[in-house]
Amino acid sequence: MRTAPQWNRHPRRRLAAGAITLTAALALAGCGGGSTPEEAAGGGAAPEGGDFTGEYTGPDVELSYWNGFTGGDGPFMQELVDEFNAEHENITVVPNTIQWADFYQRVPAAVNAGEGPDVGVMHLDQLATNAARNVIVPLDDLAEALELSADDFTDEVWDAGVYQDQRYGIPLDVHSLAMYYNTEHFEAAGITEPPTDEASFMAALDALQEAGYSQPFWMPTMWPAHLMYLSLTWQNGGDPYAADGSAAAFDSPEGIAALEWQRSIVEQGYSPSNVAIDSQYVAFKNGETSITWDGIWQINDLEASGMAWDMAPIPTIGDSDAVWANSHNFFITRQATDDQDKYQAAQVFISWMSEQSGDWAGSGMIPARQSVRDSGVLDGLKQAPLAEQIDQMRFLPAVPGVGGVQAETLEPAVSSSILGDDPVADALGRATSQATELMEQNLESFGG
Repeated sequence: MRTAPQWNRHPRRRLAAGAITLTAALALAGCGGGSTPEEAAGGGAAPEGGDFTGEYTGPDVELSYWNGFTGGDGPFMQELVDEFNAEHENITVVPNTIQWADFYQRVPAAVNAGEGPDVGVMHLDQLATNAARNVIVPLDDLAEALELSADDFTDEVWDAGVYQDQRYGIPLDVHSLAMYYNTEHFEAAGITEPPTDEASFMAALDALQEAGYSQPFWMPTMWPAHLMYLSLTWQNGGDPYAADGSAAAFDSPEGIAALEWQRSIVEQGYSPSNVAIDSQYVAFKNGETSITWDGIWQINDLEASGMAWDMAPIPTIGDSDAVWANSHNFFITRQATDDQDKYQAAQVFISWMSEQSGDWAGSGMIPARQSVRDSGVLDGLKQAPLAEQIDQMRFLPAVPGVGGVQAETLEPAVSSSILGDDPVADALGRATSQATELMEQNLESFGG
């Protein structure tokens, strides 16, 4: 899936991928068309009389469709777009594929200028931010018309699309961290089953070292180190954020234990001391290391690599099953609502894509809809075992700016701790104070 550097391609790499500090919140509030942050926080609105009818019978219309599928998932999305266009003579969807790291900066400004997408895909943890900016509009009527309900989704995926009692996203998939392992290394070490808990995981690392793989599990200092930290904190029974977005709790006992475990992998010699961004994945792909934790978006890249590998859920190092996850959601912009034809056509496009979400499983993702997963579309696919644990997947709270706050505070703290530059408790304590201050400012700026 590495057609571009991974740090630039995936959304949570950098602060630029949606950071909302107080300054940014105030500056971007104008993108919503309101003159104050409070007005921008009011969210968008669909045009009057825009009820979804299930089909588009108007004049020929062209939809600008923005997404960030620049890797191995890109061809699958392009196939779906081509199929949609072939079936709808009066709608032409024109994709614009942008690196995720640039996507969340470009969309608000482009929509405000009337030069952005009519419809698009963004990550679940960005919906509240863009709803507060008045970039995207509510989709409650569309969800109702599609007969989508909480019964067909996990609670967290369904609820995270709601901001201030209105739905802004139609979930397409979920994607989580996974454990990838080199099957040849495992065979040489006599490991017959993927480890599932801390005891079996540490035993596997010891067996791999004894088999000659001196550093079998490289601990990244950057991406996806913070996603590992979040997963481990949840496994320990902690929660990194207050549900209402008012505070961070990175330095809870559960969070400190999570990051201390990550640092211990380096201290015990299972990993080099300074693993640069993406180095752990490249090393795994090249057979230099035996295990890596990364997102399921790597499936197609590894399938094409020719190496001997398999995957499983990340082990439960703590007391409870939990793993970081995210979800791609379809959205409609405020820009599209200026044209009734585009608005109706955009709804038809999202409706059709939601119905085809089973085909999207070929991209390596897990369909968000339970009914689609139950249809057998995942049979024989690598991500099938992870889909069985979808109830254990955890998501960031649906509050504006949380992704950016995390990038500015938590990610540097995790990095400095894994490098050994700062004691874990000190680094997480500073990050907690900084994040809480920024989250309080964001709540005030966006009206809660």
